[in-house]
Amino acid sequence: MDKVFKALADQTRRYLLDRLHEHNGQTLGKLCRRLEMTRQSATQHLAVLEAANLVSTVRRGREKLHYLNPVPLNEIQDRWIDKFERPRLRALSLVKRQAEEAMADKPAFVYVIYIESTPEKVWHALTDADLTAEYWGHSNVSDWQVGSPWEHQRTDGTGTADVVGTVVESSPPTRLVTTWSAPDADATAEPSRVTFDIQPHGDIVRLTVTHENLADEAERTAAAGGWAAVLSNLKSLIETGSPLPQQPWLIPR
Repeated sequence: MDKVFKALADQTRRYLLDRLHEHNGQTLGKLCRRLEMTRQSATQHLAVLEAANLVSTVRRGREKLHYLNPVPLNEIQDRWIDKFERPRLRALSLVKRQAEEAMADKPAFVYVIYIESTPEKVWHALTDADLTAEYWGHSNVSDWQVGSPWEHQRTDGTGTADVVGTVVESSPPTRLVTTWSAPDADATAEPSRVTFDIQPHGDIVRLTVTHENLADEAERTAAAGGWAAVLSNLKSLIETGSPLPQQPWLIPR
């Protein structure tokens, strides 16, 4: 087993095994062409692999063919992976699959808007508590570091949060991902997730908002109307210095 681990520790030897896995039974010349190394160097690496029983050779006329022997790799899996990790890995795989299936079954909403601005200004408008209060009617409060909480607080002086969540990704000034849920939501319920992608195109910015894992079509419809109103107000504030003269979310649908 020591010889196996020694053989696998070298990147070139792992590459040789990969090539034999793709196409078993290759000659030294063919392997050398793919490695861009001398025959002498390749021969030395193959000798180490043969000593570890990871490669076996067969003569066919004047040719010497090299074959991958997976038995030592299987022994490593049996000894070092299966008895320790397989139950946990199987459980994690099941959780991942179920979560992805659940996400795929739930509606999502995507909204794209173009703003005459820079990525830095759009990022600032999305994360600054005072600016969000101007165009959203709520202050978005957080330090915007990954793992930190954030709150969508009322501006009536109470500090009451109508939406809470966690910062999942934060890459100023191009990408922000947060979870969204009501403060009194069931702790076991999966929150929705909002992604802000900010892409510059010359003198304008394309802001794409993706709201995923919504509970149902009714929530998706509400999100569609809400995002259209908020982002229109954001665009007006950045481009003109003032939000729209009326709160757009109060206009009857």
